[in-house]
Amino acid sequence: MDDKFNGRLITSAYDHAEDYDIEKTLRPQTFDDYHGQEKVKNQIKIFIEAAKLRGEPLDHVLLYGPPGLGKTTLSQIIASEMGSMIKTSSGPAIERPGDIASVLNDLSPGDVLFIDEIHRLPRVAEEVLYSAMEDFVIDILIGKGQGAKSIRMPLAKFTLVGATTRIGLLTAPLRDRFGIIQRLEPYTVDELCQIIKSSANVLSIDTDTEGATEIARRSRGTPRIANRLLKRVRDFAQVKFGGVISGETASAALDLMEVDKKGLDNVDRNVLLCLMDKFNGGPAGLDNLAASTGEDAETIEDVYEPYLLQLGFIQRTPRGRVATDLCYRHFERVDRPE
Repeated sequence: MDDKFNGRLITSAYDHAEDYDIEKTLRPQTFDDYHGQEKVKNQIKIFIEAAKLRGEPLDHVLLYGPPGLGKTTLSQIIASEMGSMIKTSSGPAIERPGDIASVLNDLSPGDVLFIDEIHRLPRVAEEVLYSAMEDFVIDILIGKGQGAKSIRMPLAKFTLVGATTRIGLLTAPLRDRFGIIQRLEPYTVDELCQIIKSSANVLSIDTDTEGATEIARRSRGTPRIANRLLKRVRDFAQVKFGGVISGETASAALDLMEVDKKGLDNVDRNVLLCLMDKFNGGPAGLDNLAASTGEDAETIEDVYEPYLLQLGFIQRTPRGRVATDLCYRHFERVDRPE
C-alpha cells in the first residue's frame, strides 16, 4: 500500500499533508471536469464571464462549507478560468500584519490570492485586508511614537478567494467585503459516483458502476473521502480480489476497513458510543466529550459533528450534545433512555 489507512475517514481541516498528496493528481482543472456544486459553479461561471467582458478582476469570493468539498479546487479553477496566476496561503501561516502586507505587495494585476482557513487570520493581519480588498491599497506605519507616520501603498488589483469551514467565526467587516459568497453542499451519491469513476480513470483503476456506487454511499458526501476510500479499496482489490473494484469487492474492503453503511468510521463510532455509554445519551458538553474520547474539541465540532448532525444521530442543545433515537437504533439498541 502506498499509505496507511489509520481507521479515520477524515482528518482535521488543519492537517492537509496527506490530503494534498492524495488529491493533487485527481483535482479537476476546469469547470467541465468539476462534478457537483452545479448552482455554485453556474453562478461563478457567469460572474467570471462578466468580469472578463469588463476587463476587471473578479470580485472577491468567499467559499464556505465542511472540509473536503472542493473549496481549494474551485479556487484554482477560478484562477484558471480568469487566466490568472494563483498564490496560496492560509490563516494560521499569517501571524503579523507584515506577513499579509508582503503577500499582497507581491501580487501582479489580476492575480488570485487564495487564503485557506481564513477564519483563523489574526485580527491585526485581517485589518490590513480591509483597505486592500476595498481600495487596493495598504497603509504602512513607519517609525514609533510621536514620530510615526503612515504611508499608503497602492496594490495591483487582485481577487481574494477565502475558504472557511466556520463562516460564523469571520468578523462582519471582513465577511462584508466579499462580493461573492457561496456555500458548498455535501455531494449526492450520483455526483460522488461520477467523481470516483473519473478518479479511477486517472489512477488506472478498473472500477465498475456498482463498485463506484458502493464507495460513494460510504463517502459521507465528500469527494476528499471518496478519493481516499477509492485508493484504499484499490489496495484491497489488488491484493485480495484480482484488481477489479466491483460492488462486492468494495463492500468487502470497506467492511474490513470498518467503514459502515452510513460512512461512519472508528472516530464517529467512538464519539457516539461514548455519548451513549459514558453520558447515558447526554447531554454532554463538548469539552467533556473531547476529553472522554481523546479527540480535540475543535476537530469534533468542525469535522465530525456536521455529518452526525446531518444523519440525525446527535442534537446540539443548550446543555450539550445528545444522542438521538436514530443513533440508538443504528447501533441496534433500545431508544435513548429518558
